[in-house]
Amino acid sequence: MRIVLMGPPGAGKGTQARRLSESTGMKHLSTGDMLRAEVASGSELGLLAKGFMDRGDLVPDFHIIAMIQQHIDHPAGILLDGFPRTVVQAKALDEALEQTTTPVDQVIHMSVDIDELVKRLSNRALCGDCQTPYSLESDPPSQPGICDNCGGSVAVRVDDRPEAVTHRMKVYQDLTAPVLDYYKSHGDVVEIVATGSPDEVFEKLSQTIKSGMPGVNAN
Repeated sequence: MRIVLMGPPGAGKGTQARRLSESTGMKHLSTGDMLRAEVASGSELGLLAKGFMDRGDLVPDFHIIAMIQQHIDHPAGILLDGFPRTVVQAKALDEALEQTTTPVDQVIHMSVDIDELVKRLSNRALCGDCQTPYSLESDPPSQPGICDNCGGSVAVRVDDRPEAVTHRMKVYQDLTAPVLDYYKSHGDVVEIVATGSPDEVFEKLSQTIKSGMPGVNAN
Protein backbone atom coordinates (compact mmCIF):
# COMPACT_ATOMS: atom_id res chain seq x y z
CA MET A 1 0.00 0.00 0.00
CA ARG A 2 0.97 3.63 -0.54
CA ILE A 3 -0.45 5.78 2.26
CA VAL A 4 -0.22 9.55 2.71
CA LEU A 5 -0.53 10.60 6.34
CA MET A 6 -1.40 14.28 6.72
CA GLY A 7 -2.07 16.52 9.68
CA PRO A 8 -1.08 19.83 11.28
CA PRO A 9 2.07 20.26 13.37
CA GLY A 10 1.49 18.54 16.70
CA ALA A 11 -1.07 16.04 15.39
CA GLY A 12 1.31 13.17 16.14
CA LYS A 13 2.12 12.13 12.55
CA GLY A 14 5.73 11.21 13.27
CA THR A 15 4.99 9.20 16.40
CA GLN A 16 2.10 7.32 14.81
CA ALA A 17 3.95 6.77 11.51
CA ARG A 18 6.82 5.09 13.36
CA ARG A 19 4.40 2.81 15.21
CA LEU A 20 2.50 1.97 12.04
CA SER A 21 5.75 1.18 10.26
CA GLU A 22 6.72 -1.24 13.02
CA SER A 23 3.32 -2.95 13.04
CA THR A 24 2.80 -3.20 9.26
CA GLY A 25 6.31 -3.43 7.86
CA MET A 26 5.67 -0.44 5.60
CA LYS A 27 8.60 1.90 5.07
CA HIS A 28 8.17 5.17 6.96
CA LEU A 29 9.20 8.10 4.75
CA SER A 30 9.60 11.41 6.56
CA THR A 31 11.14 13.99 4.24
CA GLY A 32 12.69 15.87 7.16
CA ASP A 33 14.40 12.74 8.52
CA MET A 34 15.44 11.68 5.03
CA LEU A 35 17.00 15.06 4.23
CA ARG A 36 18.99 15.02 7.45
CA ALA A 37 20.18 11.48 6.68
CA GLU A 38 21.20 12.44 3.14
CA VAL A 39 23.15 15.44 4.43
CA ALA A 40 24.86 13.32 7.11
CA SER A 41 25.84 10.68 4.53
CA GLY A 42 27.42 13.25 2.24
CA SER A 43 25.50 11.95 -0.78
CA GLU A 44 25.13 14.03 -3.93
CA LEU A 45 21.51 14.75 -3.04
CA GLY A 46 22.53 15.58 0.52
CA LEU A 47 25.14 18.08 -0.65
CA LEU A 48 22.59 19.75 -2.92
CA ALA A 49 20.00 19.88 -0.14
CA LYS A 50 22.50 21.21 2.40
CA GLY A 51 23.08 24.33 0.33
CA PHE A 52 19.38 25.21 0.48
CA MET A 53 19.03 24.23 4.14
CA ASP A 54 22.08 26.26 5.21
CA ARG A 55 20.52 29.34 3.60
CA GLY A 56 17.23 28.68 5.36
CA ASP A 57 15.48 27.96 2.07
CA LEU A 58 13.06 25.14 1.32
CA VAL A 59 14.59 22.29 -0.65
CA PRO A 60 13.00 22.43 -4.13
CA ASP A 61 10.25 19.96 -4.98
CA PHE A 62 12.44 18.38 -7.68
CA HIS A 63 14.99 17.21 -5.12
CA ILE A 64 12.34 16.05 -2.65
CA ILE A 65 10.61 13.95 -5.31
CA ALA A 66 13.97 12.51 -6.42
CA MET A 67 14.60 11.44 -2.84
CA ILE A 68 11.14 9.90 -2.46
CA GLN A 69 11.51 8.02 -5.77
CA GLN A 70 14.35 6.00 -4.30
CA HIS A 71 11.89 4.30 -1.94
CA ILE A 72 8.42 4.28 -3.52
CA ASP A 73 8.75 0.71 -4.79
CA HIS A 74 9.38 -0.74 -1.33
CA PRO A 75 7.77 -4.23 -1.40
CA ALA A 76 5.95 -3.79 1.92
CA GLY A 77 4.53 -0.41 0.90
CA ILE A 78 5.30 3.13 2.01
CA LEU A 79 3.89 5.47 4.62
CA LEU A 80 4.45 9.11 3.69
CA ASP A 81 4.63 11.26 6.80
CA GLY A 82 3.55 14.86 6.19
CA PHE A 83 4.23 14.72 2.45
CA PRO A 84 3.08 16.04 0.02
CA ARG A 85 2.63 19.52 1.44
CA THR A 86 1.64 21.32 -1.76
CA VAL A 87 -0.44 20.50 -4.82
CA VAL A 88 2.74 20.66 -6.94
CA GLN A 89 4.26 17.95 -4.76
CA ALA A 90 1.05 15.88 -4.85
CA LYS A 91 0.98 15.93 -8.64
CA ALA A 92 4.68 15.11 -8.88
CA LEU A 93 4.17 12.21 -6.47
CA ASP A 94 1.30 10.86 -8.58
CA GLU A 95 3.46 11.06 -11.69
CA ALA A 96 6.30 9.22 -9.97
CA LEU A 97 3.96 6.51 -8.69
CA GLU A 98 2.37 6.08 -12.11
CA GLN A 99 5.74 4.94 -13.44
CA THR A 100 5.63 2.00 -11.03
CA THR A 101 1.86 1.46 -11.39
CA THR A 102 1.46 1.90 -7.63
CA PRO A 103 -0.90 4.86 -7.01
CA VAL A 104 -1.70 6.32 -3.60
CA ASP A 105 -4.09 3.90 -1.86
CA GLN A 106 -5.19 6.05 1.07
CA VAL A 107 -4.93 9.63 2.25
CA ILE A 108 -5.50 9.89 6.00
CA HIS A 109 -5.92 13.33 7.52
CA MET A 110 -5.32 13.56 11.28
CA SER A 111 -7.41 16.48 12.54
CA VAL A 112 -6.92 18.08 15.97
CA ASP A 113 -8.56 21.14 17.55
CA ILE A 114 -6.20 24.14 17.57
CA ASP A 115 -6.39 24.56 21.37
CA GLU A 116 -5.24 20.97 21.78
CA LEU A 117 -2.43 21.55 19.27
CA VAL A 118 -1.19 24.61 21.18
CA LYS A 119 -1.12 22.56 24.37
CA ARG A 120 0.70 19.66 22.72
CA LEU A 121 3.29 21.77 20.95
CA SER A 122 4.12 23.88 23.98
CA ASN A 123 4.86 20.64 25.87
CA ARG A 124 6.79 18.99 23.04
CA ALA A 125 10.58 18.72 23.05
CA LEU A 126 13.01 17.14 20.64
CA CYS A 127 16.52 15.71 20.83
CA GLY A 128 18.74 17.84 18.63
CA ASP A 129 20.91 14.84 17.73
CA CYS A 130 18.71 11.78 17.12
CA GLN A 131 15.35 13.60 16.78
CA THR A 132 13.66 11.51 19.50
CA PRO A 133 10.45 13.36 20.52
CA TYR A 134 9.33 13.89 24.11
CA SER A 135 6.28 15.25 25.86
CA LEU A 136 7.46 17.35 28.79
CA GLU A 137 4.09 16.73 30.45
CA SER A 138 3.51 13.00 29.99
CA ASP A 139 6.78 11.50 28.70
CA PRO A 140 9.78 13.67 29.64
CA PRO A 141 13.40 12.46 29.42
CA SER A 142 14.66 10.72 32.57
CA GLN A 143 17.15 13.52 33.12
CA PRO A 144 15.90 17.02 32.25
CA GLY A 145 17.35 18.23 28.96
CA ILE A 146 19.19 14.96 28.20
CA CYS A 147 17.99 12.40 25.66
CA ASP A 148 17.41 8.89 27.01
CA ASN A 149 18.29 7.45 23.61
CA CYS A 150 21.61 9.10 22.73
CA GLY A 151 22.48 11.57 25.48
CA GLY A 152 21.93 14.55 23.20
CA SER A 153 20.38 17.87 24.18
CA VAL A 154 16.58 17.95 24.49
CA ALA A 155 14.80 21.28 24.09
CA VAL A 156 11.53 22.86 22.93
CA ARG A 157 11.86 24.01 19.33
CA VAL A 158 11.53 27.74 18.75
CA ASP A 159 8.62 27.18 16.36
CA ASP A 160 6.81 25.08 18.98
CA ARG A 161 6.52 28.00 21.38
CA PRO A 162 2.95 29.28 21.83
CA GLU A 163 3.57 32.59 20.06
CA ALA A 164 4.63 30.76 16.88
CA VAL A 165 1.90 28.10 16.83
CA THR A 166 -0.95 30.26 15.48
CA HIS A 167 1.16 31.33 12.50
CA ARG A 168 2.17 27.73 11.80
CA MET A 169 -1.46 26.65 11.84
CA LYS A 170 -2.37 29.36 9.30
CA VAL A 171 0.50 28.34 7.01
CA TYR A 172 -0.52 24.71 7.29
CA GLN A 173 -4.14 25.46 6.45
CA ASP A 174 -3.18 27.68 3.52
CA LEU A 175 -0.92 25.00 2.03
CA THR A 176 -2.83 21.87 2.99
CA ALA A 177 -6.43 22.77 2.16
CA PRO A 178 -5.67 22.71 -1.59
CA VAL A 179 -3.83 19.38 -1.21
CA LEU A 180 -6.80 17.83 0.56
CA ASP A 181 -9.12 19.21 -2.16
CA TYR A 182 -6.82 17.70 -4.79
CA TYR A 183 -7.00 14.25 -3.21
CA LYS A 184 -10.73 14.53 -2.57
CA SER A 185 -11.23 15.13 -6.28
CA HIS A 186 -9.59 11.75 -6.92
CA GLY A 187 -11.29 9.89 -4.09
CA ASP A 188 -12.32 10.22 -0.47
CA VAL A 189 -9.89 11.50 2.15
CA VAL A 190 -10.31 9.64 5.42
CA GLU A 191 -10.57 12.01 8.39
CA ILE A 192 -9.31 10.78 11.75
CA VAL A 193 -9.92 12.81 14.91
CA ALA A 194 -6.47 12.43 16.45
CA THR A 195 -7.39 13.14 20.05
CA GLY A 196 -7.23 10.77 22.99
CA SER A 197 -4.24 8.72 24.08
CA PRO A 198 -1.53 7.74 21.56
CA ASP A 199 -2.78 4.14 21.82
CA GLU A 200 -6.34 5.20 20.97
CA VAL A 201 -5.18 7.19 17.93
CA PHE A 202 -2.98 4.29 16.84
CA GLU A 203 -5.98 1.95 16.98
CA LYS A 204 -8.05 4.32 14.82
CA LEU A 205 -5.26 4.54 12.25
CA SER A 206 -4.66 0.79 12.24
CA GLN A 207 -8.33 0.07 11.63
CA THR A 208 -8.48 2.67 8.85
CA ILE A 209 -5.47 1.16 7.09
CA LYS A 210 -6.81 -2.36 7.55
CA SER A 211 -10.15 -1.35 6.02
CA GLY A 212 -8.35 -0.05 2.95
CA MET A 213 -6.40 -3.22 2.26
CA PRO A 214 -7.54 -5.28 -0.73
CA GLY A 215 -9.83 -8.11 0.26
CA VAL A 216 -10.39 -6.81 3.79
CA ASN A 217 -13.84 -5.75 4.96
CA ALA A 218 -14.16 -2.98 7.54
CA ASN A 219 -16.18 -3.96 10.57
